[in-house]
Amino acid sequence: MTEKKGGEIIADFLVREEIPYVFGICGHGNVGLLDPLLDVQDKVKLVSPRHEQTAAHMADGFFRVSHKPAATLTSTGPGSANLIMGLAVAQTDSSAIFSITANVPTSQFNRGPFQELNQHHQADFNNVIKPVVKRSFQPTRVEMLPLAMRQAATTMTTGRPGPVNLDVPYNLFQESAEVKDEAAWNGFNTRRNGASNEDVARVADWLLEAQRPVLFIGHGVTLSEASEELTALAKRLSIPVISSPNGMGCIDMRDPLSLGFIGRNGAFASNQAGRRADLVLAIGARFDDRSASSWKPGYSWNFPSTRLVHVDLDHAELGRNYPPDIAILADARAFLRQLLAELDRRKAGTEPRLPEWHAAIAGWRKEWKDFIQPGFETHSSPIRPERIVADCRAVLPDDAIISLDSGIHHNWFMQFWEARRPRTMLNTWGYSGMGFGPSAILGAKLAAPDKVCVSICGDGGFTMVPHVLCTAVEYNIAVVWVVWNNFAWGAIRDLQYAYFGGREYGTAFYHGQNKERYNPDFAMWAKAAGVAGHTVTRSQDFAGVLREAVASNQPALIDVHVDADIRPPATGAWELPPIPPKEPVFGAPWSPLG
Repeated sequence: MTEKKGGEIIADFLVREEIPYVFGICGHGNVGLLDPLLDVQDKVKLVSPRHEQTAAHMADGFFRVSHKPAATLTSTGPGSANLIMGLAVAQTDSSAIFSITANVPTSQFNRGPFQELNQHHQADFNNVIKPVVKRSFQPTRVEMLPLAMRQAATTMTTGRPGPVNLDVPYNLFQESAEVKDEAAWNGFNTRRNGASNEDVARVADWLLEAQRPVLFIGHGVTLSEASEELTALAKRLSIPVISSPNGMGCIDMRDPLSLGFIGRNGAFASNQAGRRADLVLAIGARFDDRSASSWKPGYSWNFPSTRLVHVDLDHAELGRNYPPDIAILADARAFLRQLLAELDRRKAGTEPRLPEWHAAIAGWRKEWKDFIQPGFETHSSPIRPERIVADCRAVLPDDAIISLDSGIHHNWFMQFWEARRPRTMLNTWGYSGMGFGPSAILGAKLAAPDKVCVSICGDGGFTMVPHVLCTAVEYNIAVVWVVWNNFAWGAIRDLQYAYFGGREYGTAFYHGQNKERYNPDFAMWAKAAGVAGHTVTRSQDFAGVLREAVASNQPALIDVHVDADIRPPATGAWELPPIPPKEPVFGAPWSPLG
């Protein structure tokens, strides 16, 4: 037993838990923890962005790339409230964050001190943060800190990872008690559960019987670090792979077996294969509305006509949207290794298979390529969206990490990006929070300092978090922002045009006096912050400017003027009830019943 201040207990725990970064902003409520963090700065580095939302996104990006959790630190009241959106993004995309928030001192509970929430319960920030974390812990004595922190760390990385919260009344940082340190957990991906032998054997039977099988993979495969096993299974049984955005790169997307994304902005071959498959083996994927064409039969999938095997670490996802024929609660890598071992035992799947299925897929690929190729080859000003994707593919190295925000640019990259490796495409998918992309790329670069890290973000999203420029300069984080400048909330403007007769209101950016289109001069904005700024209006210039920005190994921003009147060609559907969805631009829904 050792007598320690609460702040020292927390700092020591972060060291033992091997949490390398605290992304935090100071305040009167957490000043008592800053001094203990100074004592451990060689092992736990404090990085202070200019907004708490960005702190959460940085921790999120850091985990997605490194698979090591980082912490956030915020003060009482508004600072902690600013975390909510970032934690919601992390929770819905299964990203682990150790969130430390300060609260009012215990001696002032329920007296309405500065920044207390007490309408329904004293020091009630727990009920604010509860919906966006796996669990919120609020120790009220120093003696409670060690157990609460170990339980928080265990919760954070056990099963489906996600953010947790340690809400600390700020007197605990300075008060002392005799405590015994709890053992560190540090347990992500070290304890895995597998499937039953019977289920593994039955899945192997079905895969070998199927004539038109597909694998559908999601973030669970990425989190489980199962890329090698996934690729081995696909190649062994000649099964094409459809990926959710957070699963992209688990199989090299230039591999002939990779079909890309599915849904409204999926590739044509993916939707064709999904709706014509006779068996779908889904691993670590959720079947959300955007990857299932709003669950409309025949647009992306055809359950229950198609057999479904659903494997997931989270029991709540099994059967949430489609009742599976076999539901398996298991870690992706553990299950894939079991399945490969079963195929080894049978000496099955050693020859090329399914020639008719692959011939059909090759035909769909050719149809799609013939349709989209002209846009990739056209030079114009403003620049066609396809050119941005094509030039990023040509310039960036295979192991480059890109982050994407919410917006029309994300739809283009979902449809046409070719991730070569896992953990190289960071998406705000489940909650789709704007500001994630420009912020998370900072955390990604800290996790992988030797990798090229590029944020492709909308003009609207970047304008929400322009202070990321300051953080890059302060901490010398060499990232590149490509601002997709179409002078509008482009994705929403397109919905307005599509569903309301071409009318537009509140979705385009106009100058208040002359009503011409308006945005800040993003390049000048970057230069004012000490970041290299570039403006590109001709497609012939973008690749060279991107190459220069990457080669500089310094923070850089490229303001790219993109044609706002060219839209991703829908191959599936997305419904906004009660508005009837638009039909696909290319391809048509298909039913096995005709």
